[in-house]
Amino acid sequence: MSSESDKPANDPANDPANDPADRREHQRFETAIAVDYASGETFLFAYLQNISEMGIFIRTDHPASIGTRLRLRFQVEDGEPLTLEGEVTWINPLRASGDNLNPGMGVRFSQLTPEKREQVVSLVRTVAYLHQDESDVDAQA
Repeated sequence: MSSESDKPANDPANDPANDPADRREHQRFETAIAVDYASGETFLFAYLQNISEMGIFIRTDHPASIGTRLRLRFQVEDGEPLTLEGEVTWINPLRASGDNLNPGMGVRFSQLTPEKREQVVSLVRTVAYLHQDESDVDAQA
């Protein structure tokens, strides 16, 4: 068997779900929501670059190490700040060469209670709705 098409139908490599380029389970939406985050006694401020129902990407020149647990807090419209727990699952470090225009870290939400999960889903829906409105305006221009 020398080509992709020669692989047996039950070969995991033929399953589109195993495509590393399509690992995400939940759609991400671009945003610019301010976030305070803390690990231990270290408190920092940054912006979310995108959000999904399960996690966020925080744009920062100084990402925390993979596995770092964070307390996250961001303001949602017309309400109390949303406070969540998360864990850094991947980083994109700032490079001295300057060829990395998007340094930061991916954070997966953890310990979501049903109430917190609903707050996250509501926030994501709001961001998605605003994102759709912007796309509609751009299409009309």
